[in-house]
Order: sequence, then structure tokens, then C-alpha cells
Amino acid sequence: MRIVVLSPRVAPGILTLVAWDALRHATAVHAAEDDPHVRAIIASGIAVEVSAAPPTYESSTVWIAPAGDTAWAQSVADDLLGGGGEADVEVIFGSYDLPGAALLDVVDIMDRLRRECPWTGQQTHETLSHYLLEEAHETLEALDNGDSEHLREELGDLLMQIVFHSRIASESEGWDIDDVAAGIAAKLIYRNPHVFGDAVVTSADEVDANWQRLKATEKQRSTAHDGIPATLPALAYADKVLGRISDVNVSGTDLGSRLLALVAEARAQGVDAEEALRQAVRLLA
Repeated sequence: MRIVVLSPRVAPGILTLVAWDALRHATAVHAAEDDPHVRAIIASGIAVEVSAAPPTYESSTVWIAPAGDTAWAQSVADDLLGGGGEADVEVIFGSYDLPGAALLDVVDIMDRLRRECPWTGQQTHETLSHYLLEEAHETLEALDNGDSEHLREELGDLLMQIVFHSRIASESEGWDIDDVAAGIAAKLIYRNPHVFGDAVVTSADEVDANWQRLKATEKQRSTAHDGIPATLPALAYADKVLGRISDVNVSGTDLGSRLLALVAEARAQGVDAEEALRQAVRLLA
């Protein structure tokens, strides 16, 4: 007897050869519940009996577990094997999740929340803006603290904001989470020709220089300030602007000029001025 586990994140009917062979050669096929995979298997010409009753041992039969429910399959196998006799039960996987498959769950959950949750349904880009900023800061704090588990959690909260804004946009703005993902995928390929093209680099500095050159070609900035968010912290803002200017000569003696000179000095040393100051403040008692 075999118990087949199928991923709910894989298109219905896409099964491994082992799973198809088990289904075709079974004397009977049962399913714990009806789902798209079961319907696809029936459509292929294999008879499936859907039953909510607990599986009983029958040699040469196949049970299809509820989609993705490995625990159900293992529990049934343990119960049947623990009943004594000469039961031969095998759990096989008919389809597997690819890396990143759990992201589909987030998208699906957000879709449902948008439809069924009163609070989620009334949110807009504007009402969510402060949450996006808060989650970004909380993620950075977790990173600074070196707490990997906390960082994982905060990255999840940040991801939720991305999925949330994308879901809102899908309703009236002509793009969705797939467009967001496709856009960054295309950008990563274009700006990394040393990996996806025939460019040759010998150092990380050359990689960064290529990235900045390609970015400048894409954006066609008219000034060094174009495209840099004015809401960035001042040191980070200065660092971004200085990064676009090839020859910087800061000669003023006022406080602002001296601070700008320190940022230029940090850049020359390969140091992030914003990060350096934040870390120094964190060390204060």
C-alpha cells in the first residue's frame, strides 16, 4: 500500500514518474479529500474514490493524502504499520516544492485577507506607508542586534508589506506581485553581465562599477540628486549624492560642510557613514 503526498503549490497533474506508476498500477485509488490534483488524476483516466473515512490497509492500493499534508500521511502509515500483521506501507512524494514556493502561500493568504478581512480590505498605499517605514527600521534593528531568528521574523513582516502593496495595485493600477518579481529579475540579469552575459570582472569593485554605470544609463539622471529619496537620513543622503559625483571638493568650514567632508572621507575609506554613526551611538551607555 502506498500513500502519495502532493504539493498544493505545484500545478495539478504534474506528478513524478514514481507517483504516476503507483497510481496506474494500483488495484484501487482513494483520496482523503477532493482537490485540484485529485481532479487532474481523474481526468487522466484513473478512477479515484474520495472518502473521509480513515484508511484501512489494502495491499496494492494507493491513498492520496490531503494536499501537502505530510503529517497526515505519516500518521496513517504509522497507524497501519502499528496494527501488526504484515502490512507494507510506503509514503511517496508525487511532487515537490521548489525553493521559494512558500511565497505563493503569502500571496494566496493576502488575496483572501483582502477579500474577507474588513481592516485589510480598506487599506491603501497611503494608509500603509508608515508601516512600510516601521518594518524597514525594525528589520535593520534586528540586523544590528545580530539576532538571526528576529531578523527572519522582521524580514517576513517586510515581505508582507511588499505583497500587500502589490495586491492593492493589482486592483486598479495594472500591475501585481508577478510584475514586481519580473521587474527585479530582469534588473538583476541586466546589471550583472559578468554572471548572465559575457562581461569579465576581476573584483567586487568592478562589479559595483558596472552596476552603477548600467544604472546611470537606465535612469538618465539630470542631476546628482535625481531619484534619491529626500526622506533618507542626512548622512545616507549625502553618501548617495557623493557616490554620483566623480570629483568632490568640500571646502566650507560651516558645520554642514564639515559633516559632508566626513562623509566624503568615509567613502574614501570604504566606510558607510550612516552605519558607522549608528553603531557608534549604539555603544553609548
